[in-house]
Amino acid sequence: MARRPKRSHNGGPPLYDYNGPPWGEGDAYIFLAWQAAHAKAWKAPSHDVMLMRMDKAERLGLTYEEYTLEILERGLHLQAKDIDRIAAIKASRRRRRASRLD
Repeated sequence: MARRPKRSHNGGPPLYDYNGPPWGEGDAYIFLAWQAAHAKAWKAPSHDVMLMRMDKAERLGLTYEEYTLEILERGLHLQAKDIDRIAAIKASRRRRRASRLD
């Protein structure tokens, strides 16, 4: 009898048993385009830019990743006056942390 997957399982095949291409049964071009876009977006910035972002993120109470993701997704360099957006990011942080415990 097959075991039922865990609640957080995405329904995909087990990674260790899969011998096919990394894009699965989907379109290879789309997979490779997204992979290249992800690598370009998360390319390491210059040392000065990284330090500036870390400083701003720390002053706003965010992590470096949260602050950088906000820039990449929305093009918004958060300031102290963006109280609502910062609160929303912190609230989603709590939801993500709680969902990992399930």
